[in-house]
Amino acid sequence: MTDFPFSIVGFDLDGTLCDTAADLGNALNRTLEYAGRQTFPLDVVRRFIGGGSGQMLRNALAESGGYDEAEFKPLQDRLFTYYGEAIAVHSRLYPGGAEMLDALATRGVTVAVATNKREEFARQLLDELGLSPRFATIIGGDTLGPGKAKPAPDMLEEMITRCGGGRAAFVGDTTFDIGAARAAGLPVVAVSFGFHDLPPPLLGADAVIDHFDALVPTLTALG
Repeated sequence: MTDFPFSIVGFDLDGTLCDTAADLGNALNRTLEYAGRQTFPLDVVRRFIGGGSGQMLRNALAESGGYDEAEFKPLQDRLFTYYGEAIAVHSRLYPGGAEMLDALATRGVTVAVATNKREEFARQLLDELGLSPRFATIIGGDTLGPGKAKPAPDMLEEMITRCGGGRAAFVGDTTFDIGAARAAGLPVVAVSFGFHDLPPPLLGADAVIDHFDALVPTLTALG
């Protein structure tokens, strides 16, 4: 099937491809308990996710009384340890995700992940879920160095280069994703089921989908 309008489709990871909130939340709350801070229920944790695990921790610390930079790095290291120990206990593809990836593959589309999650954790998660072989490249928030994570366009530009060039689109769930796609000049689809920092209709995406079975028709229409 060669009439599909995009040769590359990139995905954010947390809140877009996979619901990772429970595992992130468990690691975050273990870190907050260690620091003597209040913990947060899952619906609140979801609000903290989107800019990478470091930003998630900063959001939680700010909401639980503030912090200074001297205490941040040791707590971030502890968060990373906790998360790496239990990264895929509850995390799964969102409903329809496997079928959607299959549908793109049958159309000859190269798929990639561009996430503000650290690359080592993105790879570990996708490895443990058996998903890594599906993706041509996995780019994390630290892959390209400081200042290159979303909403900067660099990760998406690198994604296109690594995938061999061609017309690309991106799929995400936050302003980080939509901002990066806009800066890179790519069409962008938002998912309504992710970890939003704004209501989905206000994210500024070209389209919003409620289920992955709508992605291929939506990208076809955008093309």
